[in-house]
Amino acid sequence: MHARGLDDASVRAANTIATGGLEPDLVVYLDIAPEAGLKRKLGETEAIRTGLEGIDFHRKVREGYLAQAAADPARWLVVDATLSREQVVERIWAELDR
Repeated sequence: MHARGLDDASVRAANTIATGGLEPDLVVYLDIAPEAGLKRKLGETEAIRTGLEGIDFHRKVREGYLAQAAADPARWLVVDATLSREQVVERIWAELDR
């Protein structure tokens, strides 16, 4: 179970309902440790609701995404979001060009 305590089947069901059953050919996940991601938010004048959650919540969210990526590696591209902007873009384009 992840973030809000939902099991994988519930998350899949919610995604199916939300997307009308559409599934992307490629999911690009920009992965960053929650501590580093939240540090990037410092100074924002308005917080997104999930930005107000504790660090454990963010760790569970990350675990959930990484679990989805591991379960379907042919469709998920996990990119290290601590890389430079240029490196991130280069890795995504490299995958799209395959």
